[in-house]
Amino acid sequence: MRRTAVGPTAVGRTAVTRPRLAAFLAFLSALCAVVTFTVAAAVPAQAATGYRYWSFWLADAGRWVYASEGPATARPADGSVNGYRFSVSEDSGDSAQPREAPDFAAICADTPAKDGVKRVAVVVDPGVPADAPEGETAPALRTACARVAEDATSAEALAAVAKPLRYNGDALLCAISGYPKTGCGEQVSADGDGDSDTAATATASPAASSAEEDEDGGPSLGLIAGGAAVLLLGVAAVWQSRRRRP
Repeated sequence: MRRTAVGPTAVGRTAVTRPRLAAFLAFLSALCAVVTFTVAAAVPAQAATGYRYWSFWLADAGRWVYASEGPATARPADGSVNGYRFSVSEDSGDSAQPREAPDFAAICADTPAKDGVKRVAVVVDPGVPADAPEGETAPALRTACARVAEDATSAEALAAVAKPLRYNGDALLCAISGYPKTGCGEQVSADGDGDSDTAATATASPAASSAEEDEDGGPSLGLIAGGAAVLLLGVAAVWQSRRRRP
């Protein structure tokens, strides 16, 4: 029977190569971790953004509920409570509620019912100083009882007690009782700086562009770290292919 001799050279190659390969792969793993950490430290985190605007709320069983339609189309019934809150938020999910409880009996206590009209309690909350545009001071929170026609909208009830109102070309409510003086749903960064974008921009997700570029126009952390990982894996593949050669 013919036997294949295994000489000292083959044995030595196997004995030496495997520990070296394991050590090399461990080195690659550590190097990849270092590269990822270094890139994360070098690339500045993107500032969170929100929108500065008046949100519209309706009373439901003694609590505030974000309105599913705007005040121009909502038609509250007699005894309803409408709330407006000025704040900076990303969307309806994190929007700040009016800080006054929706208590119709308390707000309209001095406004008796009358035939042919309806009463709508209105809460106008201009928000906290941090939400105010630069150079402006938020006025005090106020409540009022609007007496309007039976078919009046929430916008008409608001106009009856909190003029002047300001709207933009898309019928977005921009100012109540003249506050704020300028701006309308502008985008605001985490440091409080705003730009001229309107609230309609809120429907577009900033994640689509930030996935490939950071706020300075450079490649994102994910792309850099991913590229480093692919490069290191390629080096490992070359090492393994050379090890398998006779």
